[in-house]
Amino acid sequence: MSKERVVLAMSGGVDSSVAAVLLQQQGYEVIGLFMRSGEASASACSLPPSGLLPVIERKSHKQGCCSAADAADAQRVADLLDIPFHALNFRDSFDQIKSYFADEYLKGRTPNPCVMCNVWLKFGRLWEFAQQVGATRIATGHYARIIQDEFGQTRLMRGADLSKDQSYVLFGIRPDILSKILFPVGHQPKAEIREIAAQANLRVAGKPDSQEICFIPDNDYRGFLRRYRDVSDTSGNFVDPQGKILGQHSGFEQFTIGQRRGLGIALGEPRFVIKIDAESRNVTLGTAEELGSSSLVAARTNWLSAPTSEVFSCTAQIRSMHRAAAAWAQVDADGTLHLRFCEPQSGVAPGQAVVLYDSLERVICGAWIEDSQPPRADALAMVDSHAC
Repeated sequence: MSKERVVLAMSGGVDSSVAAVLLQQQGYEVIGLFMRSGEASASACSLPPSGLLPVIERKSHKQGCCSAADAADAQRVADLLDIPFHALNFRDSFDQIKSYFADEYLKGRTPNPCVMCNVWLKFGRLWEFAQQVGATRIATGHYARIIQDEFGQTRLMRGADLSKDQSYVLFGIRPDILSKILFPVGHQPKAEIREIAAQANLRVAGKPDSQEICFIPDNDYRGFLRRYRDVSDTSGNFVDPQGKILGQHSGFEQFTIGQRRGLGIALGEPRFVIKIDAESRNVTLGTAEELGSSSLVAARTNWLSAPTSEVFSCTAQIRSMHRAAAAWAQVDADGTLHLRFCEPQSGVAPGQAVVLYDSLERVICGAWIEDSQPPRADALAMVDSHAC
């Protein structure tokens, strides 16, 4: 019998490398794909003008599309496991992510490029490639789980290792391809993943996890913006919540909601960024209490469970490292999400995502935060009618 074919996104890290090992152990025919997303290189194949991905021979990993210097670790893992390995240049798609990142910052919002990369690239172009090479599944090294619930519906869940859980950045996956995705490492703790890597003699067993945005390895966001966009003068005033000028700043794009350190102003007591206005270039500073929000409005809801127009209870996560908080929510027909927290939450940032979970840690839906102000009156009344 022929094995079920799966295309695995291989980054050269320990997680995707162990995913290859586990998929082989589970009986899949694995094809590795390194998704080159940086600058063009002669060693990585460019996409043709049509935008379609080339169908490539799979007889041997040595006959793949090409190799890339940045994919050396992934290539070595593929060689060791004797799986086909290909590297494609997705620069055009990745430029879309860079543009989104820059545009959001220059609007005074806080972008989340990891979510957009998953939506546009890792679970968009990856699935296109898989279909062209006859694969029925795609896989990554993300820490999340996919299960069949009691109604037979495919559901996205938090990873077994909650300290590494990445379900938050996966909420934007198209629900129609969720059943086609595998997360092999999501069912085990990170420590066990490294042990498996060591037992399989993978050189990446001790490789550190990436901590920064891949296209800004030095974490210099402002430097990136000035290189990527023709940024004019963005200096302005620090103001308090009443509009009183507290001082000046050299550019609003260097700040994010909730920021305390590196403000460049001393006020005698801790102050946090609670609002950024790109039009006036004002950055509002407030106390920890003023940073808290009891509600939010979000847009473009993506459902990974059965949609409902009813008010429902959930836990809501507002950034990658945020501990999800109890809340009530309602989603309009146009995808606008109205949410009320049971307790005020700090750092609700327009541009970030809010992801809602049920009591079993399954993703209900997610949306993009537009405002931390109270929802419209009738929606607020509906949500407030339910006790925490």
